[in-house]
Amino acid sequence: MEPGEVAGLIAAGAFLMLVLVLAVPILKLGRTVDAATRAINDVVDRTGPLLTNVNTTVENVNTALGQVQVSLDGVNVQLAKVDTMTEHAQNVTANVANLVTVVSAAAANPLVKVASFGYGIRKAAAARRAAEDDREVRATLKQRRKAGR
Repeated sequence: MEPGEVAGLIAAGAFLMLVLVLAVPILKLGRTVDAATRAINDVVDRTGPLLTNVNTTVENVNTALGQVQVSLDGVNVQLAKVDTMTEHAQNVTANVANLVTVVSAAAANPLVKVASFGYGIRKAAAARRAAEDDREVRATLKQRRKAGR
């Protein structure tokens, strides 16, 4: 064997080792690609019925939205009526508040006068009683001084 043939055999052995070392990751990559392909096929198989259900759901939602729009139109009419009633109630409340102010002003003035008059009478009666008690006490003291002389 010549040295070129030996070098060729060594190169062939090294190439065989390289192919064996690279074969393992390539086989694993092949399995991964197969699994990904199966997953994609499953997704495709499940997507068809799912899209059909989504189309049905969208149609049902569109129908329901049409019904909701009709209901909202009725609600808007009712809200307009409620707004009118609220305005009338606000006017009535304002009128009642004004009436209460007028009545309380009209009733409060005489009541204050009556209360002041009653207070004045009580004060005068108390002062008169105090003055009479003072006169009696002075008269009694005067009599005792006269009797003591």
